[in-house]
Amino acid sequence: MRADELVAAILANVVADNVHAPIIDLSELNKHQAVVYLQEGNVWSFQRASSELPVTVQSKLRVTAAEGVRAAVLADVGLTIASEWMFSPERRSGAVRAVLSEWSLPPLDPWAVLPTGRGATAKARAFVDLFERTFNA
Repeated sequence: MRADELVAAILANVVADNVHAPIIDLSELNKHQAVVYLQEGNVWSFQRASSELPVTVQSKLRVTAAEGVRAAVLADVGLTIASEWMFSPERRSGAVRAVLSEWSLPPLDPWAVLPTGRGATAKARAFVDLFERTFNA
C-alpha cells in the first residue's frame, strides 16, 4: 500500500450498510436504523460542494467499541459511519457496501499519543515524525 492510499484508508469515512434496500438520497437515511458509535453521536454531518447538511439518524443500538459497530452491521442491525479499513474485507466481497458516496463526511485529524518526557521510545517518536513528514507534505 502506498502512503497516499494509507491516508485515504485511515482517514476517509464511509457510511456502511448491510441492508438490501438502496439508499439514494439523504432524505432516505431516516428510513433505516443506524448503529451509533457513541463517540460520533446520532447527528451525522454530510458535505457536498459548499453545503453541509446535518442528519439525525434513528438508532435502537448505541455502542462504545468499534468491534460492536462491526458486529451489528454484519448482523444486519443497521447502517453506520465507519473508517474504510474497518469493513474493507466485507466491502471487497460485497457483504457490506458504501452508500451515499456522492456525499462526504467531515475530515478527521489523526492523533498520536505518547508518554511525556522520556517515556516515549525513540522508535515511537521516529514513527510519528515519519508520519507527519509523509502525510503533511
